[in-house]
Amino acid sequence: MKVSNKTLTLLLCLLGQSNHQSLAWAPATPHRHYGTIIEMSSSGDGDTKVEASIGSNVVLAPSEDAGAFDSLKLGSPRVHRYSREGSEGSEYIMWYHGRDASLSDAPPLSTGRIGKATSRNGLHWIKEKQGSESEDASDVSLGLNKESWWCFDTGHVGLGQVLLPMSLPSVISEGGVYMMYYMGGSLEENEIMEFMPNDAPDMGDKKVTGMKMKIGVALSQDGTTFGRIEGDDPTGAIMVPYDKSMGKVTGKNKMDVLDIEEELYCGWPDVVPIIDGKDDFLMYYSTMLKDTKEKAIAFGVSKNGVSFGKRGVCLRPEAGTPDEKGCARCTVFENQEYNENGRWTKSEGFTMLYEGVADDGKHRIMKAESKDGYTWTKSGLVFDIGEEGKWDYGGVGSPSIIRLDDGSTRMYYTGQSADGKTAIGVAKLGDNGLFTREQVHLTFQ
Repeated sequence: MKVSNKTLTLLLCLLGQSNHQSLAWAPATPHRHYGTIIEMSSSGDGDTKVEASIGSNVVLAPSEDAGAFDSLKLGSPRVHRYSREGSEGSEYIMWYHGRDASLSDAPPLSTGRIGKATSRNGLHWIKEKQGSESEDASDVSLGLNKESWWCFDTGHVGLGQVLLPMSLPSVISEGGVYMMYYMGGSLEENEIMEFMPNDAPDMGDKKVTGMKMKIGVALSQDGTTFGRIEGDDPTGAIMVPYDKSMGKVTGKNKMDVLDIEEELYCGWPDVVPIIDGKDDFLMYYSTMLKDTKEKAIAFGVSKNGVSFGKRGVCLRPEAGTPDEKGCARCTVFENQEYNENGRWTKSEGFTMLYEGVADDGKHRIMKAESKDGYTWTKSGLVFDIGEEGKWDYGGVGSPSIIRLDDGSTRMYYTGQSADGKTAIGVAKLGDNGLFTREQVHLTFQ
């Protein structure tokens, strides 16, 4: 489904600017809760054998139904927490992307289609099985673009961020317009060596499909059915990899020519609406630089949340650190303080959590800080991989946070096992500035 320019103008008028809450992700299959999954069996002498088949901080794993859109892999959850009038407590809504076996030609990621889940406490999730009627799969909110064969998102899509700008610092009220920022790849094939490090072994003429990702945006009034907004690029994207053939890039002052490095893809967008800043929206995205093959984080600026101007790389790998092989998949949020009245209030500066790729090839979660959202200073490692044999020993990444009423901060993240299986876990921020895995309530089956 597409949204007309007239409808877009009306919807954008509804977007109030406010403090941005960085979001998160997770879900669970219809009849199983993915906290710790407890398999129970009784022996003849009355003893009960209890076996945990997934880690104690997992809140979501791929569906067991082979027909589900997320039966193979999943990742990149983003969570909103709603305060419901006339009812007790809050409701959590999560969007995330997943893949099934039918997308075997897509690049080796967890992208595919985007779905939705709900929760009462942010720890135990129920996946929504009824998605948008306009999409190519019944259980998704955004699927493959089947309406326009020339567009950038015909092969696979992945979630970046979902914004509902009309919000308080810690609780997002119901109502308004959802803006979903996502990336997508087409059915175009490219040589795989184009995306490999310069010192990688030669893989000949092997091809990869859909790796030249671009970024798009879609709008919704109910959080389930989204309409794509056509960007300025002929493929419908709002942010594309920069190539010198596109001409010079200028700053806010049109006389200032910016030195933008050529890019191979744009993905995993995270967008921050700003109240008092120079620009109304800041977009941070992951890219690979064409000349050096470095994985880096770049950013752009916008006045309306749809048309973005590039501003270049803001974070790149650093030798001798846990991100020396790459920086990727970030979430950025305005700093806030928990006051004596039990409320979160805005404070100075921004924090970025991002994936650092270490020399061992594993992804870990790191932190950077900024006063203006433009220039960043790295703060080091804040969340490491799990112990050997654990579900997230192969890597952790795609961080996203929510702030809770008790003054704590929860992080949702994607974990990968040594054999490549993915799931979503949770961690809590400690007084030492590091995240520790959060125990999820046990549920018995």
